[in-house]
Amino acid sequence: MMPSLFIDGAAGTTGLEIAERMAGRDEFRLITLSDADRKSVSARAAAIQNADFVILCLPDAASREAVALGEGAPTRFIDASSAHRVADGWTYGFAELRAGQREAIAQARLVSNPGCYPTGFLALVAPLVADNLLPADHGFIINAVSGYSGGGKDLIARMQVDAPEIGFRAYALGLEHKHLAEMQVHAGLSRAPLFAPAVVRAFRGMLVDVPLFLDPEMGFADASTLHAALADHYAGEPLVSVAPMGSAPGELLLSEGDAPTDRLSLHVLPSADGSQVRLIAMLDNLGKGASGAAVQNLNIMAGLDELAGLRA
Repeated sequence: MMPSLFIDGAAGTTGLEIAERMAGRDEFRLITLSDADRKSVSARAAAIQNADFVILCLPDAASREAVALGEGAPTRFIDASSAHRVADGWTYGFAELRAGQREAIAQARLVSNPGCYPTGFLALVAPLVADNLLPADHGFIINAVSGYSGGGKDLIARMQVDAPEIGFRAYALGLEHKHLAEMQVHAGLSRAPLFAPAVVRAFRGMLVDVPLFLDPEMGFADASTLHAALADHYAGEPLVSVAPMGSAPGELLLSEGDAPTDRLSLHVLPSADGSQVRLIAMLDNLGKGASGAAVQNLNIMAGLDELAGLRA
């Protein structure tokens, strides 16, 4: 029997992008609700309990409520919010992160989709910390910029209509952010990083930059070793690539008209004397950073071609 899928929050940015990736696919029977029923708790509960798979594209509190609505049903969840990314009983939905993660996702009933910024940071740092090439007690600094679509409908309206003159928006200036726990836990760090996010005038896209002083006495490997370890870790991965070391063409750009992609590219950019390096991840915040990752996890959980519907 064809498995059923319900996207709870299908009218939001992430939900709409998931629906685009599912368009034309015939492996699932899509459960949809009218505009009125989308606001009905009983209608949503019935849809959740009758679905084989549910993708939650909701605020954190609403995602927790949606999971509760499915209590007692065999429904399998993928939560695109940050509500369950470090919660007990939930499998972290980053298939490429570590050995065995893809298999864990395939067997899980509850999968939490990674955040967009954490996807870039963890892809760079987690394998290197696990291999003892970067110290787990280091105070990592993350400079990151994202397209404004990551802020949802309110920020999209502000950037496109209310304040189109904004070119750069730094935020989380109090050094608190909901992604910090996720980054610390899944990178295996003893303390949270210092995170400096910003939004730029591009609809989609993201650049996550982790600058490092490579002091061997403090437990840092050299840049060549870091690059080799990342290249080995992601060898054969269809959605994650590691550029040749130092291969950035003088600049890395995000543009207003960047095309959607579900890929993630990693860069290791050392200084001439090798004493410093910038680890940089580039991804689509709506692709591998959100909707693309959700569809990838759905494919894995359903035992389908992992790249089905993706822009690889």
